[in-house]
Amino acid sequence: MSSRTKTKIRKNLFAFSRLHKRLTFVTLTFVNEVTDEQAIKVLRKFIDNTKKRSKNFQYLWVAERQTENKVFPDNIHFHMITNKYWDIQKTWNYWLDLQRRNGIVPRDESFKASSAFDVKKVDTKNPKQVGIYLTKYVTKNKAEFKCQVWNCSKSISALYTDFYTDCNFLEGLQRLKQGEIKEVPLEFCTLHLIPLDKTTIRFYDRLENKNRQTLKNLN
Repeated sequence: MSSRTKTKIRKNLFAFSRLHKRLTFVTLTFVNEVTDEQAIKVLRKFIDNTKKRSKNFQYLWVAERQTENKVFPDNIHFHMITNKYWDIQKTWNYWLDLQRRNGIVPRDESFKASSAFDVKKVDTKNPKQVGIYLTKYVTKNKAEFKCQVWNCSKSISALYTDFYTDCNFLEGLQRLKQGEIKEVPLEFCTLHLIPLDKTTIRFYDRLENKNRQTLKNLN
């Protein structure tokens, strides 16, 4: 996954997170060793089924290698951030059954993959928590795959992730965050790295307002 791709994912997820009070962070793991091609096929079936059963299902997923999995070294699994409330028991059973119907069964018949479907809540009003999921969990991957490495719903791909502004925007941030904004000189410009917290996040309200109108127009 290139730096450019990671940046695009972060921007999409940040814009997505501004539109919901809470999101869910889903991890989908396989009960046996799978090829990348097998895994992506099952994931797509899982998403298609969820779309049919959930109105306005929005999601973004990324592929990752299980580097700490000693039984299935470097087995692929998926992280997904969604706007959906999940019935964990029901979906967990469906995820295991979907694998089984696609030829992915545990090596040990008595094995119960309790962590195959894992869900965590993401409080989008907490900028630090959003930042952790955007950087540590979603875009940390440096592995290579023989399949698509990420995708998102049309509603997320339609969101605006950037906006133009004048110097007043940066000057306002600098007054609030004296000494905390890092400057990175580049060939044709200077990059300003702004910490994301409860103070700075309100400067992005214009992006949120634009995207709310965008989603309204899509519906």
